[in-house]
Amino acid sequence: MLLEKGDKLIFIGDSVTDCDRAKPEGEGLFQALGNGYVSIVDSFLQSTYPELGVRVVNKGISGNTVRDLKARWQEDIMSQEADWVSIMIGINDVWRQFDSPNIKEHHVYIEEYEETLRSLVKETQAVAKQIVLMTPFYIEQNASDLMRAKMDEYGAIVKKISEEEGTIFIDTQDAFLEVLDDLYAAALAWDRVHPNQTGHTILAKSFLNTIGFDWTKM
Repeated sequence: MLLEKGDKLIFIGDSVTDCDRAKPEGEGLFQALGNGYVSIVDSFLQSTYPELGVRVVNKGISGNTVRDLKARWQEDIMSQEADWVSIMIGINDVWRQFDSPNIKEHHVYIEEYEETLRSLVKETQAVAKQIVLMTPFYIEQNASDLMRAKMDEYGAIVKKISEEEGTIFIDTQDAFLEVLDDLYAAALAWDRVHPNQTGHTILAKSFLNTIGFDWTKM
């Protein structure tokens, strides 16, 4: 597995990452990591690799766009001395263009999205030994659906940045599509955005598989 002994792993993003985590610090007792994929990842790491003592922190904030991440990056990432930083952002950047089409100032168009995310990655590379970029997603099989198509465009930007900047890449849209061959979208997320526990488990498994988690280790 890629994580090493004593590593500090921070997850940052929007409501899909947040999942009612403790504020201001999403770390510690009493469901401080929230009830989503971050907590699931932590549970598997602590139960399967207790000897590593990996420290997991949740810095997701509901409603955030990449613009919001930029505003809090110094406090929530740069000052945290993390070894690993996992970023999943973009759902709200796209969604506001559809659910609030007339409020243009809430929209984060793709040019700003790419420029901002790339700058955050470059800045973080100076302090973290590894960055994981997870695509935004829309749990919808129909690739012609307008919001799904737009989300795919933003996901392609994440892949492009990952390849050019040498980060770890996770295609969450593909992970959901594999399951959608057998399950209707509403069985994973009532609004096709906020996953239930099954959906969050898909995200957690995608992350763990990508970092080389050994599912046979007892």
